[in-house]
Amino acid sequence: MYLNCHTYYSLRFGTFSEKELLRLAQENEVTRLVLTDINNTSACLNFVRLAPDFNVTPILGIDFRNGIDPCFVGIAQNNEGFMELNNFLSRHLHQQKEIPPTAPKFQNAYVVYPFEKVLLHEIDHLGEKEFIGVSIKDLRKLPFSKLSNLKNKLVVLQPVTFRHKSDFNAHRLLRAIDNNILLSQLEKTEEASEDEKMFPITNLAAAFSEHPHILENTESLLRSCHIFFDFSENRSPQNLRTYLGSQEADEALLEKLCQEGLPYRYPDGGEGILERLEKEMKLIKEMGFVSYFLINHDIVSEARKRGFFYVGRGSGANSIVAYLLRITDVDPIELDLYFERFINLYRANPPDFDIDFSHRDRPEMTQYIFDRFEHVALLGTYVTFKERGVIRELGKVFGLPKREIDALCEGGYSPKSSDDISRLVIKYGRLLMGMPNYLSIHAGGILISDKPLHWFSATHLPPKGFPTTQFDMVIAEDVGLFKFDILGQRGLSKIRETLDIIAYNQPEKANSFDIHNVRKFKTDRSVNELIKTAQCMGCFYVESPAMRMLLRKLEVDNYLGLVAASSIIRPGVAKSGMMREYILRHRNKGRAEEKGHPVMLDIMPETYGVMVYQEDVIKVAHHFADLDLGEADVLRRGMSGKFRSREEFDKVRLKFIDNCRKKGEPDSVIFEVWEQIASFAGYAFAKGHSASYAVESYQTLYLRAYFPLEYMVAVLNNGGGFYRAEFYVHEARMLGGIIHPPCVNQSFHVNAIYGKDIFLGFGYLRELELRVSERILKERGKNGSFSSLEDFLDRVGISIEQISILIRIDAFRFTGVNKHQLLWKAHLFLNKSTKIDHPKLFPPKHQDFKIPHLHTTHLETAFAELELLGFCLCSPFDILAEPPKNNRCAADLERFLNNYIDIYGYLVTVKNTKTHHGKRMHFATLVDQKGEVFDTVLFPPVAANYFFRGKGVYRFYGKVVSEFGFLSIEVVKMQKQDYIQDPRYADMKTSTKVFSKKPMT
Repeated sequence: MYLNCHTYYSLRFGTFSEKELLRLAQENEVTRLVLTDINNTSACLNFVRLAPDFNVTPILGIDFRNGIDPCFVGIAQNNEGFMELNNFLSRHLHQQKEIPPTAPKFQNAYVVYPFEKVLLHEIDHLGEKEFIGVSIKDLRKLPFSKLSNLKNKLVVLQPVTFRHKSDFNAHRLLRAIDNNILLSQLEKTEEASEDEKMFPITNLAAAFSEHPHILENTESLLRSCHIFFDFSENRSPQNLRTYLGSQEADEALLEKLCQEGLPYRYPDGGEGILERLEKEMKLIKEMGFVSYFLINHDIVSEARKRGFFYVGRGSGANSIVAYLLRITDVDPIELDLYFERFINLYRANPPDFDIDFSHRDRPEMTQYIFDRFEHVALLGTYVTFKERGVIRELGKVFGLPKREIDALCEGGYSPKSSDDISRLVIKYGRLLMGMPNYLSIHAGGILISDKPLHWFSATHLPPKGFPTTQFDMVIAEDVGLFKFDILGQRGLSKIRETLDIIAYNQPEKANSFDIHNVRKFKTDRSVNELIKTAQCMGCFYVESPAMRMLLRKLEVDNYLGLVAASSIIRPGVAKSGMMREYILRHRNKGRAEEKGHPVMLDIMPETYGVMVYQEDVIKVAHHFADLDLGEADVLRRGMSGKFRSREEFDKVRLKFIDNCRKKGEPDSVIFEVWEQIASFAGYAFAKGHSASYAVESYQTLYLRAYFPLEYMVAVLNNGGGFYRAEFYVHEARMLGGIIHPPCVNQSFHVNAIYGKDIFLGFGYLRELELRVSERILKERGKNGSFSSLEDFLDRVGISIEQISILIRIDAFRFTGVNKHQLLWKAHLFLNKSTKIDHPKLFPPKHQDFKIPHLHTTHLETAFAELELLGFCLCSPFDILAEPPKNNRCAADLERFLNNYIDIYGYLVTVKNTKTHHGKRMHFATLVDQKGEVFDTVLFPPVAANYFFRGKGVYRFYGKVVSEFGFLSIEVVKMQKQDYIQDPRYADMKTSTKVFSKKPMT
């Protein structure tokens, strides 16, 4: 009897989930129920999936409104009707058009107009499938209305939005948040009526007892509706079924493409290749995944045609078919990758490919996919109310001052000391926590469906301009829709741009190598030496301090070692304590035999019996606990957070324990193995994923080894990486580059390189307007370089404020005129109060002003760079108020091993963390006076007394220690060093600083 039910996917309006709605229906003995969220279908699929558990027949519809003003309710008779409603809603959402007061003539959907709206809009003609909805509060008006004569058109329309008073209060808060106003300012017209509740079916029937025809009409409408989506384990995939139109043609094409790929991937043949291919092809055909491979092949083939770089990642890298089709660059034979992690007969899900493109190329490839295939949409996701966000929103709604809101967000809450309003914020904050706030886009998921996507939900149109589903990845998989992950990655942009830079800076070497020939890079001594010595600044996935430390400890100097390191560094392995154990076993081969369980050693000999990859969860569960492959995959997915059924996961966990006990394994071993699985499975990589990362790492390491300056410029031009831009500039200098500040004749918006000379881009000048740099480049490109400041001012329209920035950064140093003199000239040439936005038509004759001879110190230049670039191009040690008392550096650490050292360092990065007991500690990476990197650690007793206060030079006193050959300093005390007073604002007569311009090398 309830035709208009809302969940909290009626965003910032509804107050509970679709599961709670079904529970409410069960409590009130309601067996047929229509879910009609406001302009939203996010909950629909899961509502249908869950309904049988509550003995409810689900029916789907949409409450069409403008804002919260009701227009009509659409109710789907069947799946075709649901698609009609979705088509209609999507059109209005895409075009941002208001919903009209009257509905179109749906073929397979009913329309119910609210009683008040029929009167307001004087709707006097109703179609066969159109009805008038009467709520309980409308009953007192019905006898006095002409609508009472339309007996066969009246149905019950009692909205359901709340369960109790608390829900209504939450609703009012959501409405205030949505309107960005104080709760006291919320008008009644912006709220739902408090009586929008579900009553027991007998009570509802009693309320309408004088109008039995209304109950009969409603019951008839409900019984004529039927919705079905298949959520069974044996459901058919809903992705595009065939690529060429028939299964036979698809299979023939896949066979052909694999045969064509064999000589490219395996020119010298190899043992087991054809057997592995035959095994995979048989399974891929059997599981109906042929079209999935062909679609991915289509996408990457188009990328290669357009000259785009990509990396295929995910469990797809476990497949030789994917390797032959060039979807991935990881050889599964070489790595003995576990194919069953990718596809197995127990897994309905298709293989998982993550295809990374350059962040510059990804939009174009996304557009290609939408143009190439018929039924395409981006996958949606929900942004929920998080703790701090909801407290901040409610704080504003209740009118709390900002300082009190900040205190609550930081956890400054005590029930005894807080006032009533703060307590309300906390109370209702807990209630709203986890509710969906707004719809967003999955990071990279694209759906390519056999049916129109509106068969499953409406779509909205986010700023990216591509239709996006109103449901998320989990329910998509439940209904048989499996995403294609098309991701953007800056690492690939760096590779691509490096090749472009090499083409103009060293054209004779541009064709001397193939960046895709990773097999050659894996055996390159120079590349492997960079890995072994952890000289990886700027290189994909291997440049962070933690990774640098791990590479040194493992002494990794080969591809397989890097694949393992890429997974060991993940939080799960480290958290379980197995990262340390792996290092110990790696450095002492006898330890594995001594400490490792024989079964674990037999399952994972290459990782010394330590679980490192996601596949290891499957292997251990299958071989150690005798679970079948399907059950083992339930464990893996359950721990990754991507699995739906907690009950099924718990069942498999109990079977894991029972099976091990039946085999005679002691509980101590069983639970030790289980804890290893549980602690890292959610964070671990698939081995193929790690291998894909390692391939990209090798590509970037090769470029760093042989084209270091070009590579560093590309890194800077693509947003850097783990570190600040300043340190990539420093690294370029250490690699032989000559760094120049921006120049109006040599620089672009990004950095440019000419031989070994690197000119920083205008983009680093934080106060320089983009349109000014665009004008400079356009004029320079059209009419050539600038010969003088006067020539520049004649040709480029610019204000005195903007030209001052360029002069202060020394962008006119080619003139040979001191910057102070240039500033005087600029002020004399430009009227400070007038902003000139266009160049002069004719170059005027300039008066030759007599300006006294001025000079600039290198110290002034350093502080101007600090102000304008955010860092200086000289050594930061040269601008200290007091020169360092010693010149000790990273090279001295070995000499001071197990002794105390006094050393200065310029802060690169700090990792703030906490011990298991919640105490604060720090790991810091610094650069010494010669430009080399060293590492420090501040344990809790020291961290409690000493703090890092932003970037700058610090003096440390601490003990040099070694862990597995990696040297670091356990700090005892430290002190931040002061810079000299800025000479531009200080009395230079009082400064005794002697300054020589030299970089930090």
